[in-house]
Amino acid sequence: MKTKNPLKQLKLSLPVQETPITSFLTASGTFHEGGLFLNQKGLRIISEEEESLPSNGKDLDLEFSLEDLETIKVIGKGSGGVVQLVRHKWIGRLFALKIIQMNIQEEIRKQIVQELKINQASQCPHVVICYHSFYHNGAISLVLEYMDRGSLVDVIRQVKTILEPYLAIVCKQVLQGLVYLHHERHVIHRDIKPSNLLVNQKGEVKITDFGVSAMLASSMGQRDTFVGTYNYMSPERISGSTYDYSSDIWSLGIVVLECAIGRFPYLQSEDQQGWPSFYELLEAIVQRPPPCAPSDQFSPEFCSFISACIQKDPRDRASSLDLLSHPFIKKFEDKDVDLRILVGSLEAPASFPS
Repeated sequence: MKTKNPLKQLKLSLPVQETPITSFLTASGTFHEGGLFLNQKGLRIISEEEESLPSNGKDLDLEFSLEDLETIKVIGKGSGGVVQLVRHKWIGRLFALKIIQMNIQEEIRKQIVQELKINQASQCPHVVICYHSFYHNGAISLVLEYMDRGSLVDVIRQVKTILEPYLAIVCKQVLQGLVYLHHERHVIHRDIKPSNLLVNQKGEVKITDFGVSAMLASSMGQRDTFVGTYNYMSPERISGSTYDYSSDIWSLGIVVLECAIGRFPYLQSEDQQGWPSFYELLEAIVQRPPPCAPSDQFSPEFCSFISACIQKDPRDRASSLDLLSHPFIKKFEDKDVDLRILVGSLEAPASFPS
């Protein structure tokens, strides 16, 4: 019997969830918003021409389903949901399955519909791919690309600090992802932090949770979700002012500086117990001079790169496109630096009991 390749049937997508208001559900329980359809068999977006045709109520015919996946272990837990390592039963390929139990308000639902339509376009090699999404039994399931070396959190937990040549490679790939989001998709990530920058054994660094995570978190009404991310927020964002793409650049600068010095930049020392409270951090970010890379420990190029990112006035920050041409990035382009050497020496990221 000839085997079909299910991966060719996959649709890039992000989640939509049922709310108590059922006006956007069909009789069969399929979510319908404009030309977007989402149910337990997956997602489909049709053109405006198709949208004008009457619906026959037939379920979506996608060959890739949740039943095709078997759970190996839980690899992540948080207030937003659980992430499992799963294997496709028929082709053996590994994926990360993110499961979110929640309700979404109508305003949030419309925002996520827009994100779904944006993500139907071709993806960037430095943004984690979302292959498929499902809605079933009150849960959203996202089938994501599996990054087998975890996040930068896993990396710095083992190596403590990352040397400049490797940081230049990490920065270049993250910046390429931000150029895609900022200049091609016109999207602010809003949540650049070490746990959202993933790494694989091939030395690839990719951005995850762009756009959607902030909307999902806000719709859950959970303050601890916000608490987990405010550490990397720009001054204008943490103080509640308007913000733009440059807020992602501030966050990137804080992340990179943390990877270089081995501690969160607003902690006075590695021995300091606990994270600053929200109000302590708010005062430090808004009132005090921004952190910088110690000039006696790092190259002038690195110090300049950090300074170009961590400027209190967003108008003074370099753009993602400009930073790709920064001397720090260019310094190591011809040095044959291979990030696989670093990640290849690491232990597999920790997992949770399934």
